[in-house]
Amino acid sequence: MGTLAPLTIRMHEADNVAIVANDGGLSAGTILSDGLVLVDRVPQGHKVALQAIARDGAVLRYNVPIGYAIKDIPAGSWVHERLLHMPQARSLENLPHATRKITPQAPLTGYTFEGYRNADGSVGTRNILAITTTVQCVAGVVDFAVQRIKTELLPRYPNVDDVVGLEHSYGCGVAIDAPDANIPIRTLRNISRNPNFGGEVLVVSLGCEKLQPERLLPPGSIALRSDEILDVVCLQADKHVGFMSMIDSVMESAVHHLERLNARKRETVPASELVVGVQCGGSDAFSGVTANPAVGYATDLLVRAGATVMFSETTEVRDAIDQMTARASTPEVAQAMVREMAWYDAYLGRGSADRSANTTPGNKAGGLSNIVEKAMGSIIKSGTSPISGVLSPGEKAATKGLIYAATPASDFICGTLQLAAGMNLHVFTTGRGTPYGLAPVPVIKVATRTELANRWHDLMDVNAGRIADGNASIADVGWELFELMLEVASGRKKTWAEQWKLHNALVLFNPAPVT
Repeated sequence: MGTLAPLTIRMHEADNVAIVANDGGLSAGTILSDGLVLVDRVPQGHKVALQAIARDGAVLRYNVPIGYAIKDIPAGSWVHERLLHMPQARSLENLPHATRKITPQAPLTGYTFEGYRNADGSVGTRNILAITTTVQCVAGVVDFAVQRIKTELLPRYPNVDDVVGLEHSYGCGVAIDAPDANIPIRTLRNISRNPNFGGEVLVVSLGCEKLQPERLLPPGSIALRSDEILDVVCLQADKHVGFMSMIDSVMESAVHHLERLNARKRETVPASELVVGVQCGGSDAFSGVTANPAVGYATDLLVRAGATVMFSETTEVRDAIDQMTARASTPEVAQAMVREMAWYDAYLGRGSADRSANTTPGNKAGGLSNIVEKAMGSIIKSGTSPISGVLSPGEKAATKGLIYAATPASDFICGTLQLAAGMNLHVFTTGRGTPYGLAPVPVIKVATRTELANRWHDLMDVNAGRIADGNASIADVGWELFELMLEVASGRKKTWAEQWKLHNALVLFNPAPVT
């Protein structure tokens, strides 16, 4: 139900624009609480000029210039992307490195969840059999086998949550020795080691592909038991006569792994064993007002509890790089962030693109004028804690605290890379709405607006729109999200994506050439 009184939200006292919060927007002639009269109709989530802005003047939101006026903008006008030209990207030279002194917050103790402890010390929030594939050619066979396993075998193993095929588009037809080809390979290798898979590794190979099993998972890359070798089903093996022979081999191998997974039990572990990936997709102007600040609050709670939290999306960090390097725990962490930004700048440059290509039609329809404005709202997911580590794409996290995991902003690629980094729980905010989900981990969906939460009532897990409605504080929703994470991690609650089994495909990031 819409708010009757005109409601605008200003993020900083220095801002010369505010966003309209009312469902349906506000009509021209509407008088705001300070007496300002709208000269244009302003859609919900879009910006209104709080004062006259001269041509070339900075448009300030979050006390940051998100653009410069291409002509005079009268007070009360609708400020949209066609009225702005975007600032140049911040230079990566002379950035502040670990200069912000952050007062440590008190540790948050006593919070636990019920998880599956693994031999390597990691903890799973789910108990899943994953079938690793070396090449896209085997995807159809693996999918057929997975459906048979779920129907015929899984009912015998009540402690196993699911069976998933780690299917992807890589493995052959690629320049596998080219620079950066290591990124998709280590990504797939580290996904196979995700904590939710319990250390069980079953590989399906075609046989002739470039990415051979021993290259994907060389000795020492996974923790096999002393009496075991890597469990590989090769479809081109002479013993396979007909399609059903291949399926039978996969199912026979699965039994051994299912038996071991089924013997596992949940145990009480501290909240510090959570490895949470935070991400946003289908963002709107409310993302940086409601959902992302609530996630940032929960991020700080997780860090205080000793957990690991990853934020990502390089093009949505690039315009805030000075804020991020200042928050680095050490100059070395700051320099690692700069390294990742420079690498991505060069990557985009090779494709004759830049960060401005990020913003989607839906982002703009939701009130985000450009990537600068989007970035200012995106980084709030990271909270206020010091940044203690940086991961290149496909690397696995080895430290606790707040980590920047460098990824593209693409929802599917980002989620895939965060899986490789070891996340066992995912938090995803959305303003426009998306049914995004991942099979290997629970995905908690946070709506930025009450209208979306109500309309997609059986897809959104948390309604952060209550913050804009005035019915909850950022802290209220942050605590709600934190406590929900513990319930979901324990298996006591399922997310909507889990209930409906909404799973997006894994998408490996491959910046190397395809042949």
